[in-house]
Amino acid sequence: MIVAVVGATGMVGEVMLKVLAERNFPITELLLVASERSVGKKLEYKGQEYSVISLAEAVAKKPHIAIFSAGGDTSLEWAPKFAEAGTTVVDNSSAWRMDPTKKLVVPEINADVLTREDKIIANPNCSTIQLVMALAPLHRKYKMKRVLVSTYQSVSGTGVKAVRQLENEMAGIDGEMAYPYPINRNALPHCDVFLENGYTKEEMKLAREPQKILDDRSFSVSATAVRIPTAGGHSESVNVEFENDFELGDVRRILNDTPGVTVQDNPDTNTYPMPIYAHNKDEVFVGRIRRDETQRNTLNMWIVADNLRKGAATNAVQIAEYLVANKLV
Repeated sequence: MIVAVVGATGMVGEVMLKVLAERNFPITELLLVASERSVGKKLEYKGQEYSVISLAEAVAKKPHIAIFSAGGDTSLEWAPKFAEAGTTVVDNSSAWRMDPTKKLVVPEINADVLTREDKIIANPNCSTIQLVMALAPLHRKYKMKRVLVSTYQSVSGTGVKAVRQLENEMAGIDGEMAYPYPINRNALPHCDVFLENGYTKEEMKLAREPQKILDDRSFSVSATAVRIPTAGGHSESVNVEFENDFELGDVRRILNDTPGVTVQDNPDTNTYPMPIYAHNKDEVFVGRIRRDETQRNTLNMWIVADNLRKGAATNAVQIAEYLVANKLV
């Protein structure tokens, strides 16, 4: 099993290697791949040192699986080249997510759509993944009509430049800005670029991707995405209207019985999900589960997950695990 990690020197790439090691992914040859300026750089995996190689060199080695986290432009250019060489690509960028010829996969929800013919598989947006992990089992039971979601997203979702901006501002150091404004002691209602409709690209990902993952356009999602000064972990305030009524006890039981979801919901003990507790974990945490008393069949929830793990690296590795387990590569 030859495995390439493309974008191995980046923030998500580093977590990808950590997750592959933790989960003992079956690798006989590991290719660590990055841009030309990083070629020759040394990285460690399971105590062994590896030299970073170029994309062209990696394609020539014809890996069985290539896990990409190197940006949309790189994915658009290079994923097809890997695919032509017979490699199955799991891509973490937004490049292929809404391509109707590509599958958009959260393994716990829809891995069964994958076939041997799928050579480029899209990993959903980090905020989408944690949202659908909680919504999918409830949708099956109660059928969603409309979802309103406001996100509270970590600076790590922007990248290392944004993390440095927050650290510099906290330390009173002038430095390079990832955002148009300070992020320390602030909240920016601005994730990704603004589109013509007034929404950001991130908000439209949240609107469109759940419909594709669940293969259902009968419900709608409206989102507001906000960047906050946390170093890791995304949070979401979710209001979901169902066609059918529910009992709160059943909702908690359904979520608790969902693989990959953990319910933390006890107001008496101040138990609820927080980014500080989701850090370095793969579960999606759900709490503040309560009925919306202003509207029929409507539920409020608070959803938190580590955006670099389940929101990116872990989900991609889980897709690769499914491919191997089901002999699709």
